[in-house]
Amino acid sequence: MRVIAGKFRSRPLRSLRGMDVRPTSDRLRETLFNVLTAGNPDALLGSVWVDLFAGTGAVGIEALSRGAAQVYFVESSKPAAEVIQENLRSLGIGEGFEILRTDSVRAISDLQHRGVAASFIFLDPPYAMCEAYSQTLSALAESTLTDGALIIAEHEKRFDPGEQFGGLVRSRKLVQGDAGLSFYQVR
Repeated sequence: MRVIAGKFRSRPLRSLRGMDVRPTSDRLRETLFNVLTAGNPDALLGSVWVDLFAGTGAVGIEALSRGAAQVYFVESSKPAAEVIQENLRSLGIGEGFEILRTDSVRAISDLQHRGVAASFIFLDPPYAMCEAYSQTLSALAESTLTDGALIIAEHEKRFDPGEQFGGLVRSRKLVQGDAGLSFYQVR
């Protein structure tokens, strides 16, 4: 696993052993960021990211590498949070991030109360935690954190996280290999 592009291009990232953490593949991450920057290579400059179920931090680190100003890594697992910290340290990233050791719904509430204005919110729960999608997307639908943000959910291609959660509506679904990306916006 490596950083795809930007300031830290081709630098390796560490992961946890076993299947408890399933990092977003390099190929899917590359596709995600190609979609986000299509027609505007500077689309990520100065952006604010919330990386829910952050795992190894690969998506948020990719965002920092490509010019994001701030990334909030949300990870409830202590070993995974430590891997995120190690990956950031190995790249020499000392600012522009915060690691929140809590669950996604609590983090959404906390960030909303702090007045965070997210540009992008990425969620990638363990695939076996199907209920985490509806819980998290429903919490995002009720949050001011999503005002103007693009929400992206990674999921198994055979699993559909849902079309709509309150005012949060899926605008695009992309499938690559065994994984899918669903893009949501407030309408």
